[in-house]
Amino acid sequence: MQAKKRYLLVFVSCAFLAYCYFGGYRLKSEDSNSEIHLLPDFVDVDALRTGSAVRRKERPNSESTNECRMDTCFDFSRCHKEFRVYVYSPDESLVPSHSYQKLLNVLEESRYYTSDPTQACLFVLSLDTLDRDRLSTDYVRNLQSRIQRLPFWNNGLNHVIFNLYSGTWPDYAENGLDFDPGMAILAKASVSVNNLRPGFDISIPLFHKKHPEKGGEPGFVISNNFPLNKNYLLAFKGKRYVHGIGSDTRNALFHLHNERDIVMVTTCRHGKSWKDMKDERCDEDNKEYER
Repeated sequence: MQAKKRYLLVFVSCAFLAYCYFGGYRLKSEDSNSEIHLLPDFVDVDALRTGSAVRRKERPNSESTNECRMDTCFDFSRCHKEFRVYVYSPDESLVPSHSYQKLLNVLEESRYYTSDPTQACLFVLSLDTLDRDRLSTDYVRNLQSRIQRLPFWNNGLNHVIFNLYSGTWPDYAENGLDFDPGMAILAKASVSVNNLRPGFDISIPLFHKKHPEKGGEPGFVISNNFPLNKNYLLAFKGKRYVHGIGSDTRNALFHLHNERDIVMVTTCRHGKSWKDMKDERCDEDNKEYER
């Protein structure tokens, strides 16, 4: 009889412990689910359950700036009054390239420019970042340390960095800026969809050094109605990379070239060893390019 009582007591105790464990877990889960409904809408609930959630409203560190978006890497409070652009004072020891100086001139002469950094929504470097090819005469050295010394840098928050060329021949890697842009917006030419941060970075044309600072006379756009009275529908003149990044695209341009309203000419003549890597069409392309 005593043995039966002991077995009954053990059974009841085990049942009670099981109820406390599973019942408490269920209550905890219900409390968690009820709290999830109170979370802001930018939290990934599925990721939260798996323990891998990161609140997107928290600004990412320098190692995760490739995930930057306007809601994580931009301070809108600086822009609530007016949209103003501040250009840093020039570095007396550095002379920007002619192309970058034209860009700065347009910004400083625009109605959005401000000389007061406390009123600025956007910040633009006076340091020339257009050409980050180490072989270029316009390449600015020690740019990382120079940028870090800027008084309002703040890891690139609300900054815009302009870039046309990155990396060095023959690779021309897109990440070849040789400095950390941080949370700055990149206005970049020839950027691939794999590296463009949607809704944050800006894809810009690769404009020539001879591109005019200002185009046309006042009223030209309004007076020149469609169809445009121009000789050419499409034109491109530039280097053709026989191999490496961009080679597939530029190697195919000759298919579009008709010598009339579509002029697409390329040259293989660049770099020190272009003759060693030239293909069967390089000589013909070079002649057309010069013509």
